[in-house]
Amino acid sequence: MEGDCLSCMKYLMFLFNFFIFLGGACLLGVGIWVIVDPTGFREIVAANPLLFTGAYIMLAMGAMLFLLGFLGCCGAIRENKCLLLFFFMFILLIFLAELSAAILAFIFRENLTREFFTKELKKHYLRNNDTDVFSSTWNSVMITFACCGVNGPEDFEAIPHLPYSSLEKATPEACCQRELQSREGMFVNKEACLTGVERFQNRQGCYTVILNSFETYVYLAGALAIGVLAIELFAMIFAMCLFRGIQ
Repeated sequence: MEGDCLSCMKYLMFLFNFFIFLGGACLLGVGIWVIVDPTGFREIVAANPLLFTGAYIMLAMGAMLFLLGFLGCCGAIRENKCLLLFFFMFILLIFLAELSAAILAFIFRENLTREFFTKELKKHYLRNNDTDVFSSTWNSVMITFACCGVNGPEDFEAIPHLPYSSLEKATPEACCQRELQSREGMFVNKEACLTGVERFQNRQGCYTVILNSFETYVYLAGALAIGVLAIELFAMIFAMCLFRGIQ
């Protein structure tokens, strides 16, 4: 009976570590994408030290989970006490680090406020200059989500260095309505939009639009994080039980 219990625990341990291995691979992939993303998302992340640090923490955590999941699987299948003890100690450190990161993210969530993005937009945005990564990224976001600025077109009226003619308002082309929401999409009425006709402009701010679009995914990410922590906790319990059961 004891041998059957130990065997069952061994395979459960392997199963839990396999999920940790997959979770680490996912985090590693997302971290690499954020850091090397050619569309300019990296520059927006780099503008905020908290986001920049978070991207590298995600990358490091993904690599560690990837490695430890692999070691945990090997330790369980081979019944190696040294690997199991090594796995338990490091998974405990990662568990505590992830818990601390979640608490810090909750505490400093106000850094991702509407005011922060409005300030960054007014400071760095260069209108239709697609050679500037920050401006090009913002234009892509506004076109894709059919939105304008952070709060609305009024955000651009406070940017004195935007190069636009006397016949145009401060609203950039990216805020003009298109038949298809992509850079290749035809404008509904570009001239009227640029001269300030509101019905040809996207009037809603991107902050609200994106927040509404990703609200479901935020809860999904939170549930996933809780799931990962639970899996790690069970993996530590099984590792200790298996460690004690191996003769």
